[in-house]
Amino acid sequence: MKFDEADGLLQAIRSISIRHRALTAAVLAPLGLHPGQEVILLELASSGGARTQSELAVACGSEPPTISGSAQKLEAAGLVARRPSATDARVWLVELTDAGRALIPGLKAAWRSLAGQTVSSMAEETSLERLTAQLADLAASIIAAEAAHEALHGKRRVAPRASG
Repeated sequence: MKFDEADGLLQAIRSISIRHRALTAAVLAPLGLHPGQEVILLELASSGGARTQSELAVACGSEPPTISGSAQKLEAAGLVARRPSATDARVWLVELTDAGRALIPGLKAAWRSLAGQTVSSMAEETSLERLTAQLADLAASIIAAEAAHEALHGKRRVAPRASG
């Protein structure tokens, strides 16, 4: 790959990342949430029960300390409850509270709005299914590159998010 091609690709990814995070923050703010917290709440809603913080880290593509901090903030907001596991005191279980479950419909509406805003300027002939598949391929390439880097240099910095 030529430098100009590499630069164009990486600048586009950086721009998307920065701007999408800012848009996410704006969409989540009316719900009292910060970027990253929505993923935990949606994961808990889809699983239908308590999850360990380690399970949430893998499912959300985050490091365990990030999940721990976010879960503590969500607990302080009354949206999740955390409790030690009955079988292993080192393990914390996280589950939605009634207030957290009540927030899910509004969160899903905000998530759909965010997705719509994200692609609003794209050409009509752009296939959302194809775009999603290409982005999943891009994510898989990055995960593979991380794994190769880990094999050469040590521990992975970010847990891969389960694709689905």
